[in-house]
Amino acid sequence: MKFVKVLFAWLAASAVTGVTGSIIQTQYNLAAIAGIGAPSSPAVRLQTTLHDLVGFAPAFAIIAAGGFLVAFPVAAWLGRSRRKRRTMLYAAAGAAAIATAILVMNALLPVIGVGATRWTSGLLALSAAGALGGLVFARLTRPATA
Repeated sequence: MKFVKVLFAWLAASAVTGVTGSIIQTQYNLAAIAGIGAPSSPAVRLQTTLHDLVGFAPAFAIIAAGGFLVAFPVAAWLGRSRRKRRTMLYAAAGAAAIATAILVMNALLPVIGVGATRWTSGLLALSAAGALGGLVFARLTRPATA
């Protein structure tokens, strides 16, 4: 039963990170397009965001899921001796997982894999999406209190 709980939490954390990261990525791209003078009405922003939720969010969720497979066990191990900091450790692990995955992708690919990471603020914003995923995982897997 514990395995199912952890599996569900990992999938939920990956999905939340995928959706949040997709929204962030879309808004960064639209801001860059608007910066060169192209119109970006609220309707275009909404339509593009919905399109990217279908097209980009699943890919970003897979990237997050892979990173979380490494980061969350490390957070669990560190959390054994720091139980009061458990939630913070999972949030930090989620952020680190996304930052590491993106930096590795950007180093290995011939192009920037995630456009928002052309800017440090974009990398930090996407890492914050990973932190949110870590918070979701921590919440869904927190030990029962007696």
